[in-house]
Amino acid sequence: MNKKPTNATINVQGTEITVIRRQDEDFISLTDMLKAKDGEFFFSDWLRNRNTVEFLGIWKTVHNPDFNSGEFASIKRQAGRNCFALAPKQLEGKVQ
Repeated sequence: MNKKPTNATINVQGTEITVIRRQDEDFISLTDMLKAKDGEFFFSDWLRNRNTVEFLGIWKTVHNPDFNSGEFASIKRQAGRNCFALAPKQLEGKVQ
């Protein structure tokens, strides 16, 4: 039986970083770390990169049995285009 993931936070040099525990494994939030390092601009720019989007899709496929790869395919097709933008909130709904 799969346990529901639990969230906690850790403080790293004054920055709160989310830690999600799923099936006895801890995952740290890249979103929180990137925002702390370079702010919102860097993070949104990072999410526009096709390689980043492909990496996130592969990672979610391996680690999330509920991942909706069909819905994610439409996001991946748009990645790398000048008009492409992916917000963290969109990512949460699609690839958790």
